[in-house]
Amino acid sequence: MMTSVDADLIRVLADPLRLQIVTLLARETLCTTHLVEETGARQTNLSNHLRVLREAGVVETEPCGRFTYYRLRPDVIASLAGQFAELAETARDAADNKRACP
Repeated sequence: MMTSVDADLIRVLADPLRLQIVTLLARETLCTTHLVEETGARQTNLSNHLRVLREAGVVETEPCGRFTYYRLRPDVIASLAGQFAELAETARDAADNKRACP
């Protein structure tokens, strides 16, 4: 069953720009400059979204000189995907369950 923490993570990933960032970071580790180029978002807006993703535990940072690189934490995504898979399996098993109306 999904917990409130999972619901918060779903809300974090529901934002279109954050989902785009996560998709890009799934392919490679990128710095803010790369993400600005790829998304077309303003640097300040992007930094705010990266902060949200970092605080949610979805991404981690790696300082490199004057740049900060961002890396996706696949274990967090895999855990959420596993919970969705369990939810789907529960729905399959309960497909014939129907509560009678009073």
